[in-house]
Amino acid sequence: MSLLDDYAKITGEAVIGHLKQLAAPLKGMKIVHVNSTRVGGGVAEILTKLIPLQRELGIDSSWEIITGEADFYQCTKRFHNALQGSQVSLPDSLLKVYEDTNAKCAEELRSKLEEADFVFIHDPQPAAILKNCPNRKGKWVWRCHIDGSHPYRPVWKYLKNYVVDYDASIFSLAVFSQVLPHPQFLIPPSIDPLTEKNIHLSKKEVKKVYSRFNIDPHKPFILQVSRFDKFKDPVGVIRAYRFTKKFIPDIQLALAGGSASDDPEGEIMLNEVRNAAADDPNIHVLLLPPDAHRTINALQRASDIVLQKSIREGFGLTVTEAMWKGKAVIGGDTGGIRLQVINHHTGFLVSTPEGAALRIRYLLHHRDKLFEMGQKAKEFVRENFLITRLLRGHLTLLVGLLHGTEDRIELN
Repeated sequence: MSLLDDYAKITGEAVIGHLKQLAAPLKGMKIVHVNSTRVGGGVAEILTKLIPLQRELGIDSSWEIITGEADFYQCTKRFHNALQGSQVSLPDSLLKVYEDTNAKCAEELRSKLEEADFVFIHDPQPAAILKNCPNRKGKWVWRCHIDGSHPYRPVWKYLKNYVVDYDASIFSLAVFSQVLPHPQFLIPPSIDPLTEKNIHLSKKEVKKVYSRFNIDPHKPFILQVSRFDKFKDPVGVIRAYRFTKKFIPDIQLALAGGSASDDPEGEIMLNEVRNAAADDPNIHVLLLPPDAHRTINALQRASDIVLQKSIREGFGLTVTEAMWKGKAVIGGDTGGIRLQVINHHTGFLVSTPEGAALRIRYLLHHRDKLFEMGQKAKEFVRENFLITRLLRGHLTLLVGLLHGTEDRIELN
């Protein structure tokens, strides 16, 4: 049985048939995806399954990564923060490291990239590679996974010099896009329902996380899963927990996550979280390895409520994951979370720790509403945020770029 057959059991045969129809004119074409890490973060998770699906449809899809020294990641982390609105300093020395690293990586990958029919460059880290591939034959697409709705202008002006030369760009939401001289596509990310992070788990396996992490199954349990990043606001989650604790004394909180290899600030944020948690035995700060997918799955299923109280968020795959497991999500009123958390229907949107605490209390005291929201959330993900929909978006983009300005495109 093929991978696509497995998805047909979840999405229906019509969805898979549509994917095959879109992929037919693309068979045999070479696609290369480039990003800066194979583990940690949503981009790596998406590519891990998107590429095998493209291959099964007859497309020659592959994945390359760029690597650099510590200064390179310091620079690209500042890019990331600046795109999300932080005023950062970028000395010429760091920008030179960025440019030199991209030039070196382009030299290593040039033959493969210049021969590809399509190249997808993910986020700012490898954005400058394009200028180092003057003899490219195919179409190049810049994919921005970040909330760039209000970027720090000096940094965006610098990055834009590299992005303008692409043939197209992809953003997750319309508000994230910027003025660019090429077509822009809106394709929200998605989750894979067949990975270990999202497959159904037995009750026995779910219960194991209680004893493993010293969580009491008989007391309310709230959870946030994310990298330890200031924009995920884990300290704000702890504040929300403390506000809630005044009214529900036995509540428990787990902050579960890890770090990405291209994020040099993760350790600093983790220490801040541990300091904020202090010695409260009901706060569990869990630093998990990148492959702890079943553990995260079990934690999400074991929780009563899942939070994602981000203050900036490109999309928030952990929101989708929790909703797929039938959980109501209390999320930050920002970015791609707004696409997923339909306020009062699939969860609640909040802007402050106090607001999060108010919604936690409401849901824990109205279990019928908690269940109803969770069921709506699961169906909303089935219809909008599974990887088959992401694949359809990519295939549609490719077919569009293949035909350029033609007035009519026929899919046999």
